[in-house]
Amino acid sequence: MADSKSIFITGAASGIGRETALPFARRGWQVGLFDIDQAGLNSLQKAIGAGDSILQITDVTDPESVQRALETFADATGGRMDVLFNNAGTLHMGPHETIPLAGQQHIVDVNFKGVLNCIHFALPLLKNTPGARIINMSSASAFYGIPELAVYSATKHALSGLTEALDLELEPYGITVCDLQAPYVQTPMILAAEKQAFSVGKMGIKLTPDQIAKAVWKAAQQQKLHWKLGGPAIHFLFFLFWAFPFAKRRLVKSLALGPQGKRS
Repeated sequence: MADSKSIFITGAASGIGRETALPFARRGWQVGLFDIDQAGLNSLQKAIGAGDSILQITDVTDPESVQRALETFADATGGRMDVLFNNAGTLHMGPHETIPLAGQQHIVDVNFKGVLNCIHFALPLLKNTPGARIINMSSASAFYGIPELAVYSATKHALSGLTEALDLELEPYGITVCDLQAPYVQTPMILAAEKQAFSVGKMGIKLTPDQIAKAVWKAAQQQKLHWKLGGPAIHFLFFLFWAFPFAKRRLVKSLALGPQGKRS
């Protein structure tokens, strides 16, 4: 299967990662499944078939773990990587002052440093693959910092900057870099959260992992820097941010803190 196209997916065991792996596998791609959830990975590999997937427990916050995963992937694909999908992520909702420092740092470790780890070790494979792409799972919170998601928003702002810079830097190698900027998605990370931010109730959780997976497929085929996802309401919000930048703060405040600026 070394001649098949291949995708390396972090956070593959559930949610967006799982729903992305399935259609790529159906289209004949070799799918690399990497996550810290062994049971979830086993279930997904059973659904795909061992012959079309590469599976390994991987902690994106640990550079050595990522390096081992990339070595396993390279062995299976003959050194080819058509898409690196940096999907692994975490968040902790609530007022910033209530989130322990260790929890804040863990968000940074997974959402941003984890992406750095994956890109660092994947670059030799990406350079070796014509038309390779890096797709980063970002968020609508990359547009403006969201209260009760302060550190999470910060990591997505950083990811947006990294995406833009590397899309320029890696162009000479034929590598395209993009991100998916989505509002709340119906994943365990959101649905099972101990505390939900006010903005969750205000905006709703309307996007499904399957919808994100379809966007990943498009991003793997087309060139576009920022993929803004969501229904008409979120696209209208993006338009307001663009048309009335001076009103961003007021708009976000009404969505994230309520009419009196009160926390949930």
